[in-house]
Amino acid sequence: MPELPEVETSRAGIAPHLVGHRVARLVIRQPQLRWPIPANLALCLEGKVIRSVARRGKYILISVEGGAALLHLGMSGSVRILPAGAPAAKHDHVDLVLDTGSMLRLTDPRRFGALLWQPENELHSLLASLGPEPLSDEFNAEYLQTCCKGRKTAIKTLIMNSQLVVGVGNIYANEALFQAGIDPRRAAGRVSAQRLEQLVICIKQVLARAIEQGGTTLRDFVGGDGKPGYFKQELHVYGRAGELCHSCGSILKEVRLGQRSTVYCPSCQR
Repeated sequence: MPELPEVETSRAGIAPHLVGHRVARLVIRQPQLRWPIPANLALCLEGKVIRSVARRGKYILISVEGGAALLHLGMSGSVRILPAGAPAAKHDHVDLVLDTGSMLRLTDPRRFGALLWQPENELHSLLASLGPEPLSDEFNAEYLQTCCKGRKTAIKTLIMNSQLVVGVGNIYANEALFQAGIDPRRAAGRVSAQRLEQLVICIKQVLARAIEQGGTTLRDFVGGDGKPGYFKQELHVYGRAGELCHSCGSILKEVRLGQRSTVYCPSCQR
């Protein structure tokens, strides 16, 4: 599943092609995604100038006068900028055609993505319960300490809770905990304030580095320009169970936390 860096990479890739341009037409070939595409979405978008392309968690918000289209890439979705009229393949479900002669195309083989509408001055229910962005000042050591206080939940499960902090997905939770030297199984309430401060720093560093390198290439992910991300080359633990730790040479172990694969070094992480 595309995680925050992949979504941010896609947002940054498509934004220069969209902002300031008028939506000429919305072409919907498959309205049944994770949720049905609103029947009035074309009326909301067509003829409107795109004001901004922002991100909240894993949602891309394409804002026009009157509201914003909420785009989620689901498990295997991707967006690309193409010439208007480019032939559509089987899984090319939506085209946002611009007055420039180009278009934004949503491709989603599994149809777990979404294209919804958020009226201006309203907050969509899918965004209402999201915690702070991990790269924002709001996500800091004091905030994480408050979240962890008295919690028996595993620290990895806690930092992946989107109601506490949004967008720290499985790949980057594994990597940040390794970088911070924290055992992902440790109860959140038993992690010291000093180590939580380090974890906040590591989460920000790992996510920022992944964004800079265009995300992680896993399965179907490509950025808005169609190019893959390169952060996978830097993964220290994720997907490396049974291999040697890059730092100490111990064999990396794998467990499941919250039904998600969790890889860690038994020597480096305590």
